[in-house]
Amino acid sequence: MAKDKPRLVRLTSILTHLQSKKWITANEMAEKHSVSLRTIYRDIRTLEASGIPIIAEEGRGYSIVDGYRLPPVSFTEDEANALIIAEKLISKNKDKSFSESHQQAITKIKAVLKSHQKDDEPQIVDRLQIRNNPAEEKTSNNLLILQKSIIHRQVVCIQYEDEKGMPSERTIEPFALLTTHDNWVLIAYCRKRQDFRYFRLDRIKHLEITADTFEKHDLTLDEYFKQCREKWQKHADIPMTPTSDTFA
Repeated sequence: MAKDKPRLVRLTSILTHLQSKKWITANEMAEKHSVSLRTIYRDIRTLEASGIPIIAEEGRGYSIVDGYRLPPVSFTEDEANALIIAEKLISKNKDKSFSESHQQAITKIKAVLKSHQKDDEPQIVDRLQIRNNPAEEKTSNNLLILQKSIIHRQVVCIQYEDEKGMPSERTIEPFALLTTHDNWVLIAYCRKRQDFRYFRLDRIKHLEITADTFEKHDLTLDEYFKQCREKWQKHADIPMTPTSDTFA
């Protein structure tokens, strides 16, 4: 084991970790903090004794009871600077729904920064330049709604325009999202093609989330990429560089 962290620091970190996820296993916490499982169990008991309502569920791990609110966390200088840089990076993202929601979230986070950290922001922004998408062009507005359709396994009907400008209507089962240097791309099972296809978000002219749901696809994203490599040996980088073979 690596050298044990001071216990108070570790307890605070575990508490923050519990806030950040719905369920966390003891193994995850032990690995993150480089301590034994016995130490984690002892730390959990200490937090419970201090009044933190932690629940445990076999097979899932530990969680804080819904509705319990902890005081805002504080940020180190490096963490605060990273947030400011992330805000600048995401402002260049081409999906409007994503950049706007991130801006709302980052505003809430920045509200808990210390005064001197807020004072540092103009200097960081003034001396930071991100050259991709300099005009901050927005080419799509569907990223977040498609993300929800992936989570809830909702069938989506889209009006799509291919690279030649030919329109078509598709009924799809959203599977995953990936980003290229220029655009977001949806990987979905196309019922028309009866296979997985790539759909560039900037080419989706209209979409409708239907009331229908679909069964969870029995493969992970990594397994899907592996199948792509095996199927299209002539395009070794096809998962990250979609070609005409895989677009809708």
